[in-house]
Amino acid sequence: MTEYYVCDDDDLAEMGRLVVECGDKQVGVFRVQGEIHAWFNRCAHMRGPVCQGRIYRRVLEPVAEDGTVRMMQQSETEINIVCPWHGYEYDLKTGRHPGNPRIALRRAEHVVREGKIYVRV
Repeated sequence: MTEYYVCDDDDLAEMGRLVVECGDKQVGVFRVQGEIHAWFNRCAHMRGPVCQGRIYRRVLEPVAEDGTVRMMQQSETEINIVCPWHGYEYDLKTGRHPGNPRIALRRAEHVVREGKIYVRV
């Protein structure tokens, strides 16, 4: 497995992202709620560049007992990324699609060593 330097740990801000070339692959590295997560830049749907998509708090639409949708809210804990090709979204911590947990991003191994972030491919 080859190790690729991403950046210094301090250079990746909260909700920050870097997409790095790792040989013939791309990996997106994110800081979400203080934790580092790395995902291969290929959407599980059609292999689009998911790591370059929009990052936002998961949108919640509570449904009342009468079937009406209440005012939309945003999750305090779930941060999603949306693939720019077809809108598939994924939880940035787990990599799972919120509507179908069998659909998920492929995690890339990463390590933080001596204040520097590396991914292994």
